[in-house]
Amino acid sequence: MPAEEIDRVLARRLLATMQLIRAFEEAVRDHFAARHIPGFIHLSIGQEAVAAGLASALEREDYLYVTHRGHGHVIAKGADLKRVAAEIFGKASGYCRGRGGSMHIAAFEVGVLGANGVVGAGLPHAAGAAWALQLQGRPQVAVAVFGDGAVNTGLFHETANIASLWRLPLLLLCENNGYAEFTPLSVHAAVESVAERAAAYRLPAWRVDGQDPLAVRATVREALGRVRAGEGPALVECLTWRVRGHYEGDPQRYRSSTELEEAVAHDPLRLFAGRLRREGLLNEAEEAELAAQARQAVAEAIAYAQEAALPDPASALEDVLYQPSGAG
Repeated sequence: MPAEEIDRVLARRLLATMQLIRAFEEAVRDHFAARHIPGFIHLSIGQEAVAAGLASALEREDYLYVTHRGHGHVIAKGADLKRVAAEIFGKASGYCRGRGGSMHIAAFEVGVLGANGVVGAGLPHAAGAAWALQLQGRPQVAVAVFGDGAVNTGLFHETANIASLWRLPLLLLCENNGYAEFTPLSVHAAVESVAERAAAYRLPAWRVDGQDPLAVRATVREALGRVRAGEGPALVECLTWRVRGHYEGDPQRYRSSTELEEAVAHDPLRLFAGRLRREGLLNEAEEAELAAQARQAVAEAIAYAQEAALPDPASALEDVLYQPSGAG
């Protein structure tokens, strides 16, 4: 995209979002290592451009389902950073009152209907939401984010098939980071292009550089143009790089040092900031200021989460069984 076509305000907003996600993920990494966070953590360091580009193309009312590696998408969609942090720390003031944790955050107020620890599980959930929107005649779309590993599950194929058959307002967005947990794509898939698979269900599909937030945004907007026009679902495959392991603490023995160095070299923050500087849309002082603002916001959110109260043990069985109105 030529420099004259890049909106300065949009570019800085995308960079700021990516920096906020990175600062948050690094803080979560450090506090998890210090045993301040319960459960498991899956970080999206290296994949921030996908979340930033996608969220910038969505409306606040659009529905979004994300994966166990979903902190960045929730933040990019506009969720309250303090409540996100509180949820990850297992505190009562978190979005799910500390019950969901890192892998199951839902922020209904910004359209995030849930993250999910089961590979591919967000796909049929998003299809259900899209069907509801269609039945109600509402203008929103539903988006399902999933990884390359989910494409080999029945959930992907069942969702793609029924969504195409019923022309649901659904966007399928694959974050292809080349690994299904610990298994490289070349080992678990005969066809390495996820976009190619869309043809089996007559879905229009795009493949895009997932390290470029402007490219992700432009591609998602093009795909959503068709979806919003009632032309049925679409698929976007974002090629990205996962710097950290599948889970935090993963020694990554299945990856060579050369590959890890290559992943770091594809850092979307460094690449995008460098591009903006070259095109005269950002200087080093401005970049440093945006990064400082992100770190300050994250520090405040983490401090809030650390000081927040734990859930009352007496509430442990709440929300487990449905209680009809007036029932004891």
